[in-house]
Amino acid sequence: MAHCLSAAEEIRSECASILEDKNEEDNGGTSSSSISGCGEPLVQLLQRQASILLELHIHLLDEAEEVKKIKRVGEDNASRQDTLLLLKRRLDDLLSASYAKFYAYIFKDLPTCWRQLYTDAAILKFSLLFLTWPSAAADSDERRGRSSDGLQGEGGTVEDAEMDEMVKTLDLALILAGAAGGQRGRRWIDRAFALLEEVWQGPGVAVTPASSGVVDMDMDSARPSKKRRMSDKQQQQQQQQQQQQGNVASATWQDTPSFSAAETFIPPVKLPVRRSSSQASMEDFQAYLSASPAGRPAPLVIPGLTDAWPARTTRPWKKPAYLLSRTFAGRRLVPVEIGRSYVDDGWGQKIISFGEFLEQYISPPSPSPSPSHNTSTSETNSKKIGYLAQHQLFVQLPQLRNDILIPDLCYTAPPLHPTDPSQDQPELLDGPQLNAWFGPSGTITPLHTDPYHNLLVQVVGRKYVRLYAPDETPRMRARGREGGVEMGNTSFVDVGVMEGWDCVDDGNGDGGGDGEEWEAEFRKVPYVECILEPGDTLYIPIGWWHYVRGLSVSFSVSFWWN
Repeated sequence: MAHCLSAAEEIRSECASILEDKNEEDNGGTSSSSISGCGEPLVQLLQRQASILLELHIHLLDEAEEVKKIKRVGEDNASRQDTLLLLKRRLDDLLSASYAKFYAYIFKDLPTCWRQLYTDAAILKFSLLFLTWPSAAADSDERRGRSSDGLQGEGGTVEDAEMDEMVKTLDLALILAGAAGGQRGRRWIDRAFALLEEVWQGPGVAVTPASSGVVDMDMDSARPSKKRRMSDKQQQQQQQQQQQQGNVASATWQDTPSFSAAETFIPPVKLPVRRSSSQASMEDFQAYLSASPAGRPAPLVIPGLTDAWPARTTRPWKKPAYLLSRTFAGRRLVPVEIGRSYVDDGWGQKIISFGEFLEQYISPPSPSPSPSHNTSTSETNSKKIGYLAQHQLFVQLPQLRNDILIPDLCYTAPPLHPTDPSQDQPELLDGPQLNAWFGPSGTITPLHTDPYHNLLVQVVGRKYVRLYAPDETPRMRARGREGGVEMGNTSFVDVGVMEGWDCVDDGNGDGGGDGEEWEAEFRKVPYVECILEPGDTLYIPIGWWHYVRGLSVSFSVSFWWN
């Protein structure tokens, strides 16, 4: 509870300081770098809710876990329940008011004050939910007795619903508002999640299938801080140490089911990407980049680079039970893309729990197979595909970030864009940008380019990738600005439709609507292709167009660097 109370006290004090200093702002102007930019009425409202929350705690009877009536000016006769409902309603009002501003700006231009207001209101709401949660003061055995079946059962238990609301409140602050706020923000929320899991499971309980409360599934998921580059020897020592520490847990996870390795369709590979004969050291890779003709390195598949990753050994991502254990028994929320491709009609996004994502999209109930079973096109296109794509999952879930290591190759000096200097990013990244790509068979990322050099690491399952050189950009039939969004890095060409692997009825994949001549010309454009196996790493140089297709349940991690 101390974690919640300290946040409420900080928020109350900060609001009071802002209100005291408001007259010092020139001409009544406000700063967008703190919640002062949201205006005095909202700052006052936030301060008031923090004060009420602190007052509420004073009137808690620790032994009985009940709240006495709160006596405040104008509310002498207010009942405890009325006070709680009103406080929750006002915090929801603050969340709605701040979130409404998100639609008035492109996210990168959104003043920080609105994101911080949302985050602080979410922290207060979580604190209210936690302080009035009966299980907060119960021991772990009592909690397990109240909800012994974890997430099982129709609609779950009351205990589950209360926990779900607390998790949802914090996760929305992470996903929607980026957990803004230097004083609390992401660090406070990460700590709150750690404490919440400790309260739920009990302190010192190791993360195993038995302790995590997950349900077995019937199956045949921001950028990091800058780190000092390790030598190959240091990295190997770290990997060995992590492997030794996880041997016991690994043996336990290996007894649980893995994701299905079934593949609905396997494209033929006729023009393979060059493949390294062994793991590439940093020096070997730098030599490869430097020796490329005219500073134009080609794509390269590097095997074995991640063989010692915990995600592939002691903390296996191929095991649904492990991923559920690292996402609070599947309660954590994730943004999911719904649809075959982000350029298709009907494509959308929604935020759902990780457990729901696995249940609905990774391992949904399978229909009875027909006598003539061909899943290359019709079945894949007849069902909705959910894809956790290009999400900074490891910023949201640092416990999964600990399962992977940044390859030394990301600390090499790659060449600039080979054909268009305007595509080079003006500033160096503080560290590689990490994104997660997790989905079922049939996920598609349409033909596009990235703004950085890219290492695409295949952790679970297999993926097909086709690549076109930067010199072919004039023939890539790039899109323009669509619906106010710049889409010039994405092609009109739907490779799957062109090759006959997919069929769509919405007119997408027509190459831009210039009749059939474009297809004959596009087929003449040279390309290379590959199928990534678990443990493979594909180097995609800046400027290379690439089309990516999931062949099975697949979990990949991309590392962007410059």
